[in-house]
Amino acid sequence: MSKNEIITGLDIGSSTIKLLVATKRSDDSELEILFKGGEPSLGIRRGVVLDPDKVSRIIQILIDKARVETGQKIDSLFVNIGGCHLSCTFSQGMVAVSRADKNISKEDVDRVLEEAAKSVSLSSNSEILETIPREFIIDGNKGIKEAEGLEGHRLETEILVLSGFTPYKKNLVQAILNLEIQILDIVPSVIADSSIVLSQRQKELGAAVLNIGAGTSELAVFEEGELIHFAVLPIGSANITSDIAVGLKIDVDIAEVIKIKLGSCVFKGKDKKEKVETESGEEMTFSQKALVKIIEARVSEIFEETQKELKKISKQSLLPAGLVLTGGGAKLPKIVELAKKELKLPCRLGKISHFPEIEEELSYTTVAGLVFRGFDSEEFGSWKGSKKISIGFFNKIKKFFKNFLP
Repeated sequence: MSKNEIITGLDIGSSTIKLLVATKRSDDSELEILFKGGEPSLGIRRGVVLDPDKVSRIIQILIDKARVETGQKIDSLFVNIGGCHLSCTFSQGMVAVSRADKNISKEDVDRVLEEAAKSVSLSSNSEILETIPREFIIDGNKGIKEAEGLEGHRLETEILVLSGFTPYKKNLVQAILNLEIQILDIVPSVIADSSIVLSQRQKELGAAVLNIGAGTSELAVFEEGELIHFAVLPIGSANITSDIAVGLKIDVDIAEVIKIKLGSCVFKGKDKKEKVETESGEEMTFSQKALVKIIEARVSEIFEETQKELKKISKQSLLPAGLVLTGGGAKLPKIVELAKKELKLPCRLGKISHFPEIEEELSYTTVAGLVFRGFDSEEFGSWKGSKKISIGFFNKIKKFFKNFLP
């Protein structure tokens, strides 16, 4: 990668579409931001692109601003994908080792991965987005991460498959291709987050990332360095705003302001009356305790759904490196305190690594993760050839699977 080469990330969110353009600093391992911007979303509902043309117009505004600010043309980018249509499932494959000396070759590994992919049962309007080998099994011996070069008669594998609704993915792709911009990779939002807020050691020990967005919340769980579970919850920070609007009988825009300025997830101290001006110019009074009660109820629901997902994989209260909260909805005061209470896990707010300027801007976690993955895959090569979540690896794996995609 040349000094002047840039990587662009695009985060298409329910409330805001964000663009981040960065380059590699010549003197250290940090990344230098050349452009950072966001525009209110149109044509998107709960993370899903419903109107590609409206989304294209917003992206074009950001691309034009980036071109003016950086002096460079944006012709390719990494983009996220979100929404409750995303899901994960496991699949298995088995082949006989082909060589007479029983030495497992690369071709054997490719064949068993292909068999596992063929075994995935998806509806006719869904498709594979990413596939992660969890382990290889040689003659019944489990827990093998790299099978090539070992000896055996029978080779098996278990893979984790992330899939999505094809029409929604097509809408996302169309919104970008309308602008004649190349898509380098499409990554689930929380997977991008994990690249930038979790260390490899945390992934080895066992950790989870919960991105609380506007329309949805996304969960990714890691153990022994690998993704072991993924889920999208149909609740986000916009639900909190709606609850405040209904509970206090005020306009949604005013409810959003109240949430940001006066909201908290835990009530402590004496109750006090707060005042706010309504759309009509009238002044209304409400109880701080009542506001916190509304917020706490909805955030607790998010954590209850998170706990259900952890129970599915028997990891409730069993993640040594705990839970990392990120996304714009994670900025609510005392949310970590409530998370610890509800989940019985070590919990903390995420910090964006490699981008010192936006370290604590949690709403930019996804787009920063997309950019970092771009640099990591193209320049540093730390994931090359591994079975980690890696752009280079998945591009290679998808070649094996292309004949089986709907």
